[in-house]
Amino acid sequence: MTASPLPVLPDERLASGIAHLAVRYRGRFAAETIQRLAIDSYERLAEHARVRTHLVVLAEHLAGERLDALAHIEGAPGSGLPRVLFVCSHNAGRSQMAAALLAHRAAGHVVVSSAGTHPAAEVEPAVAQVLTEAGVGLTDAFPKPLTDEVVQAADIVITMGCGDACPVLPARRYLDWPVTDPEGAPITVVRGIRDGTDTHITELLASLPGA
Repeated sequence: MTASPLPVLPDERLASGIAHLAVRYRGRFAAETIQRLAIDSYERLAEHARVRTHLVVLAEHLAGERLDALAHIEGAPGSGLPRVLFVCSHNAGRSQMAAALLAHRAAGHVVVSSAGTHPAAEVEPAVAQVLTEAGVGLTDAFPKPLTDEVVQAADIVITMGCGDACPVLPARRYLDWPVTDPEGAPITVVRGIRDGTDTHITELLASLPGA
């Protein structure tokens, strides 16, 4: 039987990223799965997150995160390192801040991700500033759309003000943190949001085995 043709790439430069992913996931996923997720990631970022700069590179990163999550789902969910997903509306402020703080504090003992129901084009500059002040890097962070793979792979989903748009899945631990949106807030207020979020992170870490 003839194999189905691979879908047409929306950008020829995406082929390089797909090749990198194919090497990384050799023996784990078929070429069709990798290409499908890469194209879907590209289109989601272009349409929903309105990303324009470095779109091909960001699509590769997003596809890689989704493939990691899919590998976890197909392997042994609930085993290995705890996986925490932060969700807010735009993935430009609160969820990025929380994810960066947890990744910094957990030091590799937690798999951390974040996403938005309606992603913005870029991370809030004030959020990046207050995190840098605290010694927490946010260099490679970018707003990402919420995808099924990342939600299903998470052991804990923490919502941060996205209301009914946030996902609800059975058999998962859900937390909702009442964190103020830093968008447009004075830098002193954003620093307070950072410190309040860090308090939540401390409590979360205390509840995670081995973290």
